[in-house]
Amino acid sequence: MESNYFLDKKMNEECGVFGVFNSKNTAELTYYGLHSLQHRGQESAGIVTVDSGDFHIYKGEGLVKTVFTETAMRNLIGSNGIGHVRYSTTGGSSLENIQPFLFRGLDETFALAHNGNIVNSKEVRRYLEQNGSIMQTTSDSELLGHLLKREKGNMLDRLKNSLCYLEGSFAFLLATTDSLYIARDKLGIRPLSIGVLVDNGGYVITSETCALDAVGASFLRDVLPGEVLQINKDGIVSDSYADDTSHNMCAMEYIYFARPDSDIEGINIHESRKNCGRQLAMQAPAPTADIVIGVPDSGLSAAVGYAQQANLPFEIGMVKNRYIGRTFIEPSQELREQGVKMKLSVVSKVVKDKSIVLIDDSIVRGTTSRNLINMLKNAGAKEVHMRIAGPEIKYPCFYGVDFSTYDELISARCTIEEIRDLIGADSLGFLDVEKLKKGVSIEKNCGLCTACFNGNYPTSLYERLEDMNKNVK
Repeated sequence: MESNYFLDKKMNEECGVFGVFNSKNTAELTYYGLHSLQHRGQESAGIVTVDSGDFHIYKGEGLVKTVFTETAMRNLIGSNGIGHVRYSTTGGSSLENIQPFLFRGLDETFALAHNGNIVNSKEVRRYLEQNGSIMQTTSDSELLGHLLKREKGNMLDRLKNSLCYLEGSFAFLLATTDSLYIARDKLGIRPLSIGVLVDNGGYVITSETCALDAVGASFLRDVLPGEVLQINKDGIVSDSYADDTSHNMCAMEYIYFARPDSDIEGINIHESRKNCGRQLAMQAPAPTADIVIGVPDSGLSAAVGYAQQANLPFEIGMVKNRYIGRTFIEPSQELREQGVKMKLSVVSKVVKDKSIVLIDDSIVRGTTSRNLINMLKNAGAKEVHMRIAGPEIKYPCFYGVDFSTYDELISARCTIEEIRDLIGADSLGFLDVEKLKKGVSIEKNCGLCTACFNGNYPTSLYERLEDMNKNVK
């Protein structure tokens, strides 16, 4: 099984989606769009293009730049298309689960790509199989294709009806012979934005706005929760599949997943992380500290804010080696810990004899934090005060983040003081949920899914939390 050198480095988001309508360079634009979204998934990538009713598909395991060779790109012709980068949660990592999925039939062909997680996937799969559907993958994303084939009417109506079966988080892109269809879950858990191509007025759909600049597109607007859109030669038609919509953007998008240059629902990620760093400095000061450093990359923005609020110097105390990728072996624990040193190195002259505030975005299992603190102290740091620019992660996530059991979460079984002792920090502090909302500029009790912090899930779970708690002491 594929695993990360940096095994404990946080968590992984399920995937990213990107679509293009009406461009002479659809494959190239999709390639660059997916490259901009590579941080959302590194296991596999795929592109489907549509040319006068013909569908062309290429996908494979690995990073975007390695999957799409020059030969593969030449065969991806057409003016419309969708693409996908994946990190598996539901369904696991296997060739048949690589997206986009292509559904070929006598009367129609369509392709779909999905970001998110369907929490009632087992129930929907059971219903479909009992009514004759034969699944080709173990991915929950395939379910929508089978639901669409069972519905009657035009594609927009079929899509609206099919989405009513699904509960959870999703951003769907669907390509037909003449249209792109876009849908976002009614709770607004996963991000999805629309851009306009500057050169010809075509459209781009992307999980994050950071991909718009990469392809020469300007931001048009975000897709609304519960909204279903059809884009064709006549423009955009907007509809909805649900009335009971709300905004519950995944808090981890702001804390960790999204790139700093992205805007999620109008809020810039770098600014929100910097603001959270300021909130953290007020909530959990470190009076003996000399400098502030951040864990690259997602801890850096918060570290800047913390340093500004605490009136302390911000220093580059750790450097990330950007040429360390993924390994396709299952290494020993010793090699996993060596992988931390391969991916991050300490600037010894910066940290030696200093009392340091180390800013990171989260602690999931705790192993990485312990390794980082050991590296700093071995380099001569006098003290390491760990500060986390997000709340404690105490509950499993069911909406597309890869921690779905309590056993994976150190905060589910340990107090803050116990965690501090386990990771070897001189002190430890987390940002609380209300300070997070203030830092992100989200009003109290609205706008964010904080289920992994407080257990307030926005949907039914279809699985008993007590069953996942049996191994937690």
